[in-house]
Amino acid sequence: MQDMDRFLALSREHNEVTQIAGRWQRYQQVEQDVATARDMLEDPEMADLAEEEITAGEGELTTLEQELQRLLLPRDPDEARPAFVEIRAGTGGDESALFAGDLARMYMRYAESQGWRVETLSESPAELGGYREIVLRMEGPDSTDTGTGVYGTLMFESGGHRVQRVPVTESQGRVHTSACTIAVMPEPDPARAVTLNMADIRVDTFRASGAGGQHINKTDSAVRVVHLPTGIVAECQDGRSQHSNKAKALQVLQARIQEKERSERAAREAALRKGLIGSGDRSDRIRTYNFPQGRLTDHRINLTIYKLSQVMEGDLHEVLQALRHAHEAEQLAELEVNQ
Repeated sequence: MQDMDRFLALSREHNEVTQIAGRWQRYQQVEQDVATARDMLEDPEMADLAEEEITAGEGELTTLEQELQRLLLPRDPDEARPAFVEIRAGTGGDESALFAGDLARMYMRYAESQGWRVETLSESPAELGGYREIVLRMEGPDSTDTGTGVYGTLMFESGGHRVQRVPVTESQGRVHTSACTIAVMPEPDPARAVTLNMADIRVDTFRASGAGGQHINKTDSAVRVVHLPTGIVAECQDGRSQHSNKAKALQVLQARIQEKERSERAAREAALRKGLIGSGDRSDRIRTYNFPQGRLTDHRINLTIYKLSQVMEGDLHEVLQALRHAHEAEQLAELEVNQ
């Protein structure tokens, strides 16, 4: 397993270096072509062609320079990691739970389009449909949309997601507003994971709820773990084995403790500088889904698109790319200020 992790890390690093080297070689070639074209300006018969080559070459040089800058930006060390996606119903009662179900489906559809594997670790279904809470684990190759791993692709999805629509329970046809909170957490890297002291952990077993046939209802296979110093809780009821459920619950617990530490660091940094993408805190309202207008608005980058039905079917490409580019632009701006 360690050899495979090492192989994947080296493959990813090789791919990144190959991209940078390829862009740099192309930059040098175009620079040389532009210099040659400038020499051709002295020949009246070749002047027009030379002007065209210079204009095209300078445009390509600008694009290549921007691409090189983005490729050389520092990366989050967890970008390539699998991710836990936690969706919780918030204000809005039954409608919020239904929206949580819609969001879970949206992310699962997107994961399917990227070739990722999705696993439901725990779920708390609501009476009228949807979820009070659901935790998904996603793993797979780098996203074809963003060129980053699962966590790197979804890392900006953490925060408050607001929906405006007519609930199925509304008889007067009035638009209601409700909300869900999402937390996207990287699966801890074993080499850098928070060390759990099992003396600080309380382990509870219980019977899993929901689908799963006779077996799942007859055994106490579901596991809930509580980190006593912080009160952070995680549970897993997906597998048939109590042992595997405990292992997965402990992974989620590690991720939540790690996320708490990351959030505290981000809060301290935010006191000095307010990031464009935001802190990722779940209390931040980051996005509104307006169904009557078919509109999605991401408030952090002032992005508004009118293709909400496609987004809810998993077409997140435009949104995720815009967030990635905004993050890169912010990093570049910081580098310029610090130079």
